[in-house]
Amino acid sequence: MADTGEAYGVVRDGLVAVVDGRITWVGPARAVPRELTAGTSRTLDGGGGWLTPGLIDCHTHLVFAGTRADEFEMRLRGMTYEEIARAGGGIQSTVTATRAATEEQLCDASEWRLESIAAHGVTTVEIKSGYGLDVDTELRMLRVARALGERLPVRVSRTLLAAHALPSEYRDRRDAYLDLVCATMIPHAVAERLAHAVDAFCEGIAFTVAECARVFDAAAAHGLPVRLHADQLSPFGGAELAARYRARSADHLEYATEAGCRALAAAGTTAVLLPGAYYTLGESRRPPVDALRRHGVPIAVATDLNPGSSPVTSPLLAMNMACVLFGLTPEEALAGMTRQAAPVLGLQGEVGVVSPGACADLALWDVDHPSELSYWIGANPCRVVVRGGEVHDPRK
Repeated sequence: MADTGEAYGVVRDGLVAVVDGRITWVGPARAVPRELTAGTSRTLDGGGGWLTPGLIDCHTHLVFAGTRADEFEMRLRGMTYEEIARAGGGIQSTVTATRAATEEQLCDASEWRLESIAAHGVTTVEIKSGYGLDVDTELRMLRVARALGERLPVRVSRTLLAAHALPSEYRDRRDAYLDLVCATMIPHAVAERLAHAVDAFCEGIAFTVAECARVFDAAAAHGLPVRLHADQLSPFGGAELAARYRARSADHLEYATEAGCRALAAAGTTAVLLPGAYYTLGESRRPPVDALRRHGVPIAVATDLNPGSSPVTSPLLAMNMACVLFGLTPEEALAGMTRQAAPVLGLQGEVGVVSPGACADLALWDVDHPSELSYWIGANPCRVVVRGGEVHDPRK
């Protein structure tokens, strides 16, 4: 599969040539220039499978300690996500566990989650902080995310999400906490080169539009791009805020308005759909997919892997949910985890496509058609992952 403009970008009996970790040629095998095959050091036979770009999981909260299985049971008994959060559960409970964990403990606890995602064909993943809510733990989470990318053959993009929730010790001092985020956490993350972007949670149970704007201004002052958790639980104006700051993405968007979708399109901001949270929380209002399409907003899909609202470790399951719950086509879902996800991480043209000049991040699948990547539930047909030209067996 290549970026040909046809359905799925199909190239049958195709060949991809790789030199020094970069794709140098893509096309039908019968048309490959002879000089490319002369002196070939290694050949990988696809055996009739389908080759796609390596998947990109562009929104995860993968680093954390503990679980929130008890809250899963609470929701099944009728409590809402907001009620649990206001009662001291939710993000705060994960903050307590994560603050108590050492860097090594966090790394060990998180590694299997990244291994699971990678085994499903992911070669690039974004990992957020946001379960520390103090300087030491936020930076520790980002260091762990960096270490995980060094342990495993996965490119890791790191996002500072210090404006995820108001920590309990700042309950009556909102401005003081935002001062800490803007004047201390962001500069420290930049100084240590720990963050590639800054995110915030714009919602009634988190931070207001004005408060998120403060965080975005601080990010811009330090040269960091921004993203936003927007309009997940209410029509809070998050999409419009993301557009105003030309954020790389607005994520969730269940309650985004027509005007919000129009603003995202004008700003070139990608909508990141997170069906795992919608499913786990038992929501009934889905994102305005038709409006996003109508206005030409790029649509990405991600697992939103986190302990509270989306304990999803399979990107293929996220793609299936995006189709079944949100009405995406399998082609849109695959694009949403490849070429549409790359710009969210500032990696357009580098990953998410099979084209000359791009990084050789690829996945080989034992399927008869790429629609099967969104069709099977619980299966993992990934046979081989190629990261930067290096071949890996995802089953090992």
